[in-house]
Amino acid sequence: MTLPAKVKIIDLTARDGIEGIKRLIPVDFRVELVNRLTAAGFPAIEVGEFVSPKVIPAVQYTEQVVQRITQKPGVEYSALVPNMRGFNDALAARVKYITIFASATEAFSQANINCSIEQSFARFEPVVAAARQHGIQVRGAVSCVLGCPYEGEVDPRQAAHIAARLYRMGCYEIALGDSIGVGTPGSVQALIQACVEAGVPVSRLSAHFHNTCGMALANCYAALEMGVAIMESAAGGLGGCPNAPGATGNLAAEELVYMLHGLGIETGVDLAEVVAIGQWATKRLEQRLDSKVNESMSNPHMTYFSQVSQARA
Repeated sequence: MTLPAKVKIIDLTARDGIEGIKRLIPVDFRVELVNRLTAAGFPAIEVGEFVSPKVIPAVQYTEQVVQRITQKPGVEYSALVPNMRGFNDALAARVKYITIFASATEAFSQANINCSIEQSFARFEPVVAAARQHGIQVRGAVSCVLGCPYEGEVDPRQAAHIAARLYRMGCYEIALGDSIGVGTPGSVQALIQACVEAGVPVSRLSAHFHNTCGMALANCYAALEMGVAIMESAAGGLGGCPNAPGATGNLAAEELVYMLHGLGIETGVDLAEVVAIGQWATKRLEQRLDSKVNESMSNPHMTYFSQVSQARA
C-alpha cells in the first residue's frame, strides 16, 4: 500500500466551523482567524459564504473579511456561493475561488437550499459560466454522501452521480461531505470507488468528514488508502451543519495534521500553531473544544509533547 506523499488540507474553520452558530460572528475575529490559519501554513482556507444573513447570520459581511485579510500568495481563499446573487457578491469582493454545493439526497437539498437537486444544478450553470468568464475557479461539494438525516443510508452510486455532474460542469475539486458523520472506512472506500467508476479522477476528490460517530480520522485514513490527497478539517473540531440535526463538528485539524505527520506525509502545516488556534477560537466563540490531540498537547503533565518539540528543534 502506498499512501500519498503530500496532502493538501483545506481549512473550514472560518466558514463551516462557525456557520451553525445562530449569531453574527464579528468580522474582526474572523479576519484574525483567517490570518492565523494562513500563518499556520494551510494551503487553502474557506473564508466565508455569500448567503442570506437571515438564513446564516454567523457569516454575514464575508466581503469585509475577504477585503481585510492578509492574503498570502499561493493560498486558495475560497467562499461558498449558492446562486448568481451570491456569485455577484463574491465577484464584487474579488474572490478568486468559489464553491458550489449540491446534495446527494432530495430531502436534504430541500432542507439545505430550498430546492430540488435538478433546480440546484440549474442555478449552478450560470454561476460556472460566469466564473469561467471572470477567471474564477470553481470547487464542488456534495452533502450527505454517506447518510442523510431525512432519508437514511445513501447509495454510493447516488452520491457519485452528483459528484460526477459537478466534475463535468468544470469543478476542479469535488468535496465528499459526510454531513452527519455516520460513515465508516468501508462505506468511504465504496463511495470513492463509485466516484472513480462514475468518471471522477481520485486526484480531484476531497474528503470532508464530521466526527459525530468518532469515525472521521479513520475515514480519512481509508480515503488515503484509496489515493485521496485532499482533506478538509476545522481547528478545534468546530462546526456542525445547521440543517443536519444532531451532527457534531468537523474533524479537528489538529488530529488530522498529527496523524498525517505521524505517517510521514507532508502538509506544510504547523501543528503547534493549529493547537493554539483551536484553543483560542473555541474559547472566543464559547464552543466546545473537540480534539484529543489538542487536549493532550495542552496538558502540562503530558511531557512527551514538549520532549518531541525540543528534539525536533
